Amino acid sequence: MKQSLQLKIGQSLTMTPQLQQAIKLLQLSSLELEAEIQEVIESNPLLEVEQSQERSDSLDKESHQQIDEPSANTSGDQEQTAPEEKNTSDAIKNDKIESEMVADTQWEDWGYGGQSNPSRSDDGAGYEYQGETSDSLRDQLLWQINMTKLSDTDRTIAMILIDSIDDSGFMKADLDDVVQMLNKPDVNDTNVSTETTQPSSQNDDESLISIDEIEAVLHLIQSFEPAGIAARNLQECLLIQLKRLNENHDCLPLAQTLINTQFEHLASRNYRLILKNLGINEKQLKQVVTLIQTLDPRPGNQLNQNNAQYIKPDVYVKKNKHGQWVVDLNSDSTPKLSINQTYASMIKRADNSSDNQFLKNNLQDAKWFIKSLQSRNETLLKVATSIVEKQNAFLDYGEEAMKPLVLHDIAEEVEMHESTISRVTTQKFLHTPRGIFELKYFFSSHVGTDSGGECSSTAIRAVIKKLVAAENQVKPLSDSKIATLLKEQGIKVARRTVAKYRESLAIPPSNERKALL
Repeated sequence: MKQSLQLKIGQSLTMTPQLQQAIKLLQLSSLELEAEIQEVIESNPLLEVEQSQERSDSLDKESHQQIDEPSANTSGDQEQTAPEEKNTSDAIKNDKIESEMVADTQWEDWGYGGQSNPSRSDDGAGYEYQGETSDSLRDQLLWQINMTKLSDTDRTIAMILIDSIDDSGFMKADLDDVVQMLNKPDVNDTNVSTETTQPSSQNDDESLISIDEIEAVLHLIQSFEPAGIAARNLQECLLIQLKRLNENHDCLPLAQTLINTQFEHLASRNYRLILKNLGINEKQLKQVVTLIQTLDPRPGNQLNQNNAQYIKPDVYVKKNKHGQWVVDLNSDSTPKLSINQTYASMIKRADNSSDNQFLKNNLQDAKWFIKSLQSRNETLLKVATSIVEKQNAFLDYGEEAMKPLVLHDIAEEVEMHESTISRVTTQKFLHTPRGIFELKYFFSSHVGTDSGGECSSTAIRAVIKKLVAAENQVKPLSDSKIATLLKEQGIKVARRTVAKYRESLAIPPSNERKALL
């Protein structure tokens, strides 16, 4: 094999660190961008956040007010010392700290004294709000268990049962499995001297935990708050809540009978069979169903707090005085960064020391970060403006006027790649007079119409939602009927497509939407 040396010329795409940083900033959401900027500022001394002009003016005004205001504890004939002359470090060295700094306050004034503050009333009006509790469903149930007098065995059973309750409040453990687990002999109990053993079988039977004991503890937990907790199924959950209602309620006995004997027919909304089996009229059945609908099918959700993620819009859109939609970036989501001139002035060109090289590297990184941040803002504004121009009808008339739009359409207009458009529109939100929407929301596929035009899937969903809202609940519209109504409006949609759009809107099928008169 002969070795040779060849020279080739070619082109290749190289992902430089600066390009990687720009792509990373482009796909970050506003909250993630804030965290990234804060992390970079903490690691790079050459970067700093510029204060807005209004804030700097207010700070200057406050400082002037503090300088111009005379001290309340000084006499009128005493001259005010200039702020430049009051050096705290010099005062500490010379032990000339003014006594008025500590003479006007007492230990009790700070709230640390043993006596209560007379200004606070007994009703607790003087106490500040400390925020909501973060106790979970399990914490609330354990607190109620601790407030109940139980034996050690029952408390152990209660702990196991509480740990088996899911977030919705239902008991997921099988009681037979709990019995086997509690009656399983401990490994440590086998290491017992043979001289002291040979217990009778009667003592063994007495030490075993029966299923009745576990059910008794389960019924105790089911009496806790919220009502319906620790039920093994939805039927038991509803019955537990009905038992908590006022006994004087007229429909209560009939509601309990309906849940006990006709639960399957109620779940399938087979009202005709329920009327026949119970021998009641439609008015009575409607009253019972109305009472059952007031119950909570997921009682655990009352205590499981939902930590909402608040959205900070990246772009605002509003009409100007000429009636045109104008797009602006949210300045609060992207703080303005600048170079720290104090550190930048310390850099010397001919100096190759480690400190000077450190400042040089950080200065270059700071410049690239600011440039990448500006590029992100420009790209976001350009893409958002293009989307708003194509979806003006949505902003004026609503979802039914949404036009079909794909990433390729925006990519061609702004002369960027589709992957870049995808990064820009992911987790970026647009604030409009109709609400806050993710930029991805404005993209949708299209369906052909009889006139040869196109209709977006978002508009079709809006029409389906409107038809279902206006339907007769006694005879709800089926998917085939909705497809026929859409065809009458010139929209060609198959029945299975209607079912897909309906499920995406969380609308149940027609048999589950059926209601009584």
